[in-house]
Amino acid sequence: MSPPHLTGQRILVTGITGQVSRPLARNLVGAGNTVYGASRFADPASKVKVETEGITPVAIDLELARLDEVPEGLDYVIHMAVSKEKDFDRALAANAEGAAFLVEKAAGVKAFFHCSSCGVYEPNGLVSHVETDPLGDNHRPMGFLPTYSISKIAAESAVKYAARRFGVPTVIARLDVPYGPTHGWPKIMLQLAQAGIPTVVHPNGPNLHNFLHDDDIFGSLPYLLEQASVPAPIYNWCSPEQVSVEDWTAELTRLTGIEIPLEVSTACVPPNPIDPSKLLGLGWAPSVAWKDGFRSLAATSFPDLFKG
Repeated sequence: MSPPHLTGQRILVTGITGQVSRPLARNLVGAGNTVYGASRFADPASKVKVETEGITPVAIDLELARLDEVPEGLDYVIHMAVSKEKDFDRALAANAEGAAFLVEKAAGVKAFFHCSSCGVYEPNGLVSHVETDPLGDNHRPMGFLPTYSISKIAAESAVKYAARRFGVPTVIARLDVPYGPTHGWPKIMLQLAQAGIPTVVHPNGPNLHNFLHDDDIFGSLPYLLEQASVPAPIYNWCSPEQVSVEDWTAELTRLTGIEIPLEVSTACVPPNPIDPSKLLGLGWAPSVAWKDGFRSLAATSFPDLFKG
């Protein structure tokens, strides 16, 4: 099945100052779309950076449901914003209530895309998660993201309700590990290693996860938008390649020469392998293999260390 032609559209992308949203928004601009980038813009400099990339900044505050600047006549809303606030009331207000208010505001669009997380699944060892698996507090053991999984689960429910209440075609995509040449969990691991800080891995390994490169985030988006409906369907959003933390840190060391120490502890996200068969069934296929993506990341973000 061919995806819809995503060009010449008016698209709002939330969370525009985040590492995942900005590359996506730039790709959408490059494809000939009019793109509005939404954020609180607490730092005025970030607003200027967005404008220089051909994106029109739109100030919103999901926690306070301040959406007055959201333009009329949008074709699509790509909701990527997430609050990692540790206070549950604030996190739920931004991630769940705010998302529902945004769906209401977006009534009339062709599709509302809600980015959720594969961090919503109840840990299940090394069995790959499908969309119908039980949900759970996946991220709580990490300590520094105590509200993440619960507020993501709540957000899905709020978005599903709002889609039905206001008749907005919606699709929910559970993103696993996003990365690109300039951002992502692997890059953070290398930076921590340079500071002498180890990466924590779960004792019940291998610590399997699934990546999704910037190029494949953009490439798969039209396939998912085409599925938007009422009620909202849910898709796992990742490449089918399952890679362990143990293997990818070894590859980063090979590419840069930086040893990444691993510390075994249960105080981390457990192995979380994902099955994206439902997404692949739409006709999409990833274009970036993880080792190729890592090579680009090392060359771009660590040029002085890159070993070719």
